[in-house]
Amino acid sequence: MTLFGAPFEFFIFAVTLLGVAVLHKRALWASVSGLAATVIYKLATLGVGAGAGFLGAHLTHEWAELVNLFLLLLGFAVLSNQFELSNIPDMMPRFLPDNWTGGLALLAMVFVLSTVLDNIAGAVIGGVIARHVFRTVSIGFLASIVAASNAGGAGSVLGDTTTTMMWISGISPLEPLHAFIAAFAAFAVFGVAGTLHQHRIQPIIKHETPTHPPVDWGRGAVVLVLLAALLATNLAGKSLGGEVQKSLPLLGLGLWAAIILTAFARKPQWSAAAGATRGAVFLVALVATASLMPVGDLPDPSWKSTLGLGVLSAVFDNIPLTALALKQGGYDWGLLAFAVGFGGSMTWFGSSAGVALSNVYPQIRTVEGWLKEGWAIPVAYVVGFFVLLWTMGWNPT
Repeated sequence: MTLFGAPFEFFIFAVTLLGVAVLHKRALWASVSGLAATVIYKLATLGVGAGAGFLGAHLTHEWAELVNLFLLLLGFAVLSNQFELSNIPDMMPRFLPDNWTGGLALLAMVFVLSTVLDNIAGAVIGGVIARHVFRTVSIGFLASIVAASNAGGAGSVLGDTTTTMMWISGISPLEPLHAFIAAFAAFAVFGVAGTLHQHRIQPIIKHETPTHPPVDWGRGAVVLVLLAALLATNLAGKSLGGEVQKSLPLLGLGLWAAIILTAFARKPQWSAAAGATRGAVFLVALVATASLMPVGDLPDPSWKSTLGLGVLSAVFDNIPLTALALKQGGYDWGLLAFAVGFGGSMTWFGSSAGVALSNVYPQIRTVEGWLKEGWAIPVAYVVGFFVLLWTMGWNPT
């Protein structure tokens, strides 16, 4: 069925996104309902037998990615809990400038961290630190933390799922590297704007003001072990080949294996994982719905279509978009990596980092508040995109 020339599934997905945007306190209900409606529609139009076969084949292809995402979201909740219990975040005001540049330094820290770790880890750790250096954290600054994590991962094959997919598909890790030109330009826009907004609402805590509890260096070591396990699993997955990574949720399993082993040294608060379950189910349902969309083809590769894909990634999962682009070929991979990697920062549910951070700060689950206080992020996307296009041009491979 089509409506106004577009497959009917897209209208189901649009209504789902509208429900997420408007009913932000019922976002989980909206995403699960959208997935259920899409599955029912597939069964109704294909027939029960053929529809069940299609859904079974689709689940066989997608289950590893969905389970991996679920495990990572819960795992990073445990990781951030261990980091917070270590009392290391309480020390951060001593190392950050007392003026407005302290927030900018924190965003830069998230940016750098996300170049070697998954952007979810960078966003969650940044959010935990922000809670300890500001008494009140604004939605605009939290949006900037998500944008910093996505910008940092845009040019690194270790920092974002989309660039990792490019590496798995045989594209050289050097190909998306020039995305950092756009990322730096974007950071100069949203980083300054987000930091000044936070400074007006709540300046950073002065160095001499807080008295922090003693640091539990054992928990700090646990955090390092978990991050190292994640990095090692990522590298091991690359060495085993793309098919292994596609068929098994390696990153999630590696992270949880490390969590269970280190729990004997420092037991985490398991309630942190339980509290993150709703956000994880929400994102998995949204990604599963997006994967069922009949996106059979993309526009011909060009800088204009790449710019549009970045905007689309704010509401549409960037993983299937990247998969289609890889299948199609002919893109400038650095420009595409920035577009689909950073573009999701324009809404709170547009990237895994945003959804993960919403488990720590539920107040960001509002599209209106995100766009109002994080207005600089769409501006930064356009600025970064055209700075890269102007400096490097369009270089499809």
